[in-house]
Amino acid sequence: MTNNYTNMELLRFTTAGSVDDGKSTLIGRLLYDSKSIFEDQYEAIEASSKRKGDATVNLALLTDGLRAEREQGITIDVAYRYFATPKRKFIIADTPGHIQYTRNMVTGASTANLAIILVDARLGIQEQTHRHTIIATLLGIPHIVFCINKMDLVDYAEEVYEQIKADLEAFTSKLNVVDVRFVPISALHGDNVVHESANMPWYKGGTLLYLLENIHIGSDHNHIDCRFPVQWVIRPQSDEYHDFRGYAGRVASGVFKPGDEVVVLPSGFASRIKSIETMDGPLDEAFSPMSVVMTLEDDIDVSRGDMIVRENNQPQVGQDIDLMVCWLNDKPLVPNGKYAVKHTTNDVRCIIKEVKYKLDINTLHRHEDDKQIDMNDIARIKIRTTKPLLYDRYERNRETGSLILIDEATNETVGAGMIL
Repeated sequence: MTNNYTNMELLRFTTAGSVDDGKSTLIGRLLYDSKSIFEDQYEAIEASSKRKGDATVNLALLTDGLRAEREQGITIDVAYRYFATPKRKFIIADTPGHIQYTRNMVTGASTANLAIILVDARLGIQEQTHRHTIIATLLGIPHIVFCINKMDLVDYAEEVYEQIKADLEAFTSKLNVVDVRFVPISALHGDNVVHESANMPWYKGGTLLYLLENIHIGSDHNHIDCRFPVQWVIRPQSDEYHDFRGYAGRVASGVFKPGDEVVVLPSGFASRIKSIETMDGPLDEAFSPMSVVMTLEDDIDVSRGDMIVRENNQPQVGQDIDLMVCWLNDKPLVPNGKYAVKHTTNDVRCIIKEVKYKLDINTLHRHEDDKQIDMNDIARIKIRTTKPLLYDRYERNRETGSLILIDEATNETVGAGMIL
């Protein structure tokens, strides 16, 4: 069987849950049971588990790469793992469960198609479950899978699973979630992770891996709004390509084809796409998230930060922008402070015009009188940029609807923003 590996669909997913809910064990189990780790890796964690006196091989050690994590048995940074099955390629962002690492979850989840949120079957829904579900919906993750873990510790009882599932359905019905799934598992013993569980014959849904391999993600990308932020203008200046002028970048959304009538923003000049080039030759069409070089039929002045769009479907253009921001820095947000902004391929500066409210991540309550925005806080703010941005609402387009705020003095990324 020949499998064109490069053309396989890629699913990015993130895992979240309270501390000790078993996220790292679940990922270790996924990697081990889907035969995605090497024998020597398994032997190393087997030896490490024996040294610690663990009764079973501790699969969590596969993902807890930082030494401090291995010693404490917790995850403190975002750990990315890559694996593949014959059906799909996967990138896992394993994010920490502690309250003080909200920003890590935002970082890990910002590009994910799917979020796996673990719930301890003995404890049911916790404050962190609310928190992680709200963050996942705020970040526009289209698919959420709740794994009710540690079913072995409640004797694989169907009524325990059904009660937690009912509680979660009641909670998620208040949120803007497109697709919610539930799987009862035991990450420690491998029930319903890669292989069906003989201990839960009452569960008729597929295993977690079956779900990850088969969930439909083709429509997650926005194929309607054509947006191509120009990253680089290519002028080879060689004899062979003397007159070549191409615009390199990554398609943010939509589908582009040679012959399409397009408009270059902010200038507003119209042209047609002459060709779409790649390292492997010309293409008949380009769509998100492909990186390509476009050439236009007319010689228009185009530079980095400009955007190629369709005439009858254009982004919003503005300098006064409302956004939800997750604060990532230990220095609090400064009202009326000046920050650098990175939005698609555009670099501008901005001033914080107003802090409207701080969001309570556990209750969704808006604190309008509390304007102190510290690390891990999520708030609604208004900024004014030095020049207009070409943007869409985040819930419509995650690529053109997101931006980051940067402290100009230290060059640190201090905030991740989602445009409203």
